[in-house]
Amino acid sequence: MCIRDSFNIKFNMKKALSITLLLIATTIFNSVCLAQEKKVEWPERTAFHGVMSTTFHPSEEGNLVPIKTRSGEMVEKAEAWMKSTPPSEFNNKTVKKKLKQLYNESKALDKLVKNKGTDAEIKAALAKLHDRFHEIVEICHHKEGEKKHDH
Repeated sequence: MCIRDSFNIKFNMKKALSITLLLIATTIFNSVCLAQEKKVEWPERTAFHGVMSTTFHPSEEGNLVPIKTRSGEMVEKAEAWMKSTPPSEFNNKTVKKKLKQLYNESKALDKLVKNKGTDAEIKAALAKLHDRFHEIVEICHHKEGEKKHDH
């Protein structure tokens, strides 16, 4: 066996060992990431988000019909979310306080709609409510170790 062959064998063994270690590290990393991506189920959050997304996004384009027809439903979903039992990770004073604010702002928006507020007032109140929703979501995502919420 010549020196070149010996070098090739050692080099290939080092290469194989490096690849094996890389695969092991990747597997461990992926397992940790998957564990962190586990989403906590909170049906009331999902239900509120359903109404929020189908009313807020049209308002960005000037269409206030969805919020004008669903503002009462928004209050119902906010109240249900506020009264629900949060998953243990989110069962704290901060989340409960934000949910109460969300509920109160939902009621104010509904009152504005029923009292025939201007489109500008309704749009501003909905945007404020949307921001409050995102405050709550960000608190929850931070606790879950998830990425930022998008919709």
